[in-house]
Amino acid sequence: MLVGVPTSPGAGAGPVVRPTGRAPAAGVVVAGDLTPGDVMALDAGSVRAVATAAGAPLSHAAIVARSRGIPLVTGLGPAVLDIPEGTLVLVDGGAGTVHVDPEPSVVEAAAARQRAAAARDDEAQARAMDAARTVDGHLVPVVANVGGPDEARVAIAAGADGVGMLRTEFAFLDRPHPPGEDEQYLAYRRVADALDGRPLVVRTLDLGADIPAWGGMAEPNPALGNRGLRFTLTAPDLLETQLRAVIRLAAERPVQVMFPMVTGVDEVRAARACLDRLVDRSGSAPTVEVGITVEVPAAAVTAEAFAPLVDFFAIGSNDLTQYTLAADRQNAAVAALADGLHPAVLRLIRLVAYAGEVHRRPVEIVGEMATDPLAIPIILGLGVTMLSVRPNAVATVKQAVRATSLAKARGLAEAALDAESAAAVRRLAAAP
Repeated sequence: MLVGVPTSPGAGAGPVVRPTGRAPAAGVVVAGDLTPGDVMALDAGSVRAVATAAGAPLSHAAIVARSRGIPLVTGLGPAVLDIPEGTLVLVDGGAGTVHVDPEPSVVEAAAARQRAAAARDDEAQARAMDAARTVDGHLVPVVANVGGPDEARVAIAAGADGVGMLRTEFAFLDRPHPPGEDEQYLAYRRVADALDGRPLVVRTLDLGADIPAWGGMAEPNPALGNRGLRFTLTAPDLLETQLRAVIRLAAERPVQVMFPMVTGVDEVRAARACLDRLVDRSGSAPTVEVGITVEVPAAAVTAEAFAPLVDFFAIGSNDLTQYTLAADRQNAAVAALADGLHPAVLRLIRLVAYAGEVHRRPVEIVGEMATDPLAIPIILGLGVTMLSVRPNAVATVKQAVRATSLAKARGLAEAALDAESAAAVRRLAAAP
């Protein structure tokens, strides 16, 4: 048995197959690492699971795997690459293990766990279309993070109240040139059509880091480099083309725009000025509300300075955790450190929530923390007002909200802020 990092829940057994640039045969894909585009290209109907030597749970590839329901274990080291092709393996994404030539009893035990998880999912899905209200009656919208219209349809069928983040970059990977305005407008409109009038938040291109940028320069540390809004502000044609497409859609559908990887207020002022200028030129003068993703600790600490410039905050808990704890989200060696329930991360979330309360701005979580059943009561207790999650987590997240008393959650959140570590917070959250 090989032990790695639990990354995408579920278990899958099958023969080892290697990614070859074409759709792999039915089985378990074993690779050194995978990009988000690689995971998007996998056939979820034939790929039973994935096991990688490198990678980490908060990488974009891991997020895509979870959104597609593909069991995944990362950080297994080079030993996983020595398993001969065709060997039967069992990947347990929840436990972070890979069994080589497993006994039938081990396979059956994993299948039993899968059936129990499916039963819980069915129970949650039975109430998927009901609003998510806490035990004490507070409504918590649960929206979805999606990459295109197919995921949007899945999200709505799962009970999502809308789309809290459209990852626009994933639809346009693996091409030599960025899409034009017409192509982007049509892509966003297809997502909006799938929502049937529900709200849509379009995140501008979050390129850089582990998502390659068109025309971007190679950088020694891209996670701290020219990415997100800071990149698109240096590529005005790229930003303006995308904003024109959003403005066209805003004349027809309810849509908001969100700028990623914001550090300072001057960046937001520049982006808003660009948006306002393009709205004036459009002649249709649609209303486009603006939000930012709070991923950089500096933005969290100064959230009140941003509040007059934005209509909502979205906390990107994956990157906020990475930057706060100095734990690269791509690096399996430090994956255990990258826990969003660390008190330092929680204190930053509280600062943003406080700015939202004072200035009456909605505050949502758009990272993986919003799917963690131990984290949900704490982040609601901190003042987060909305949760944006992958489509296949919507129903279960709604169930977790329904099991939460906001009054008790506030007390739990206060205790968590004073804890000494993420492990201590998890013990608090798990206590009866």
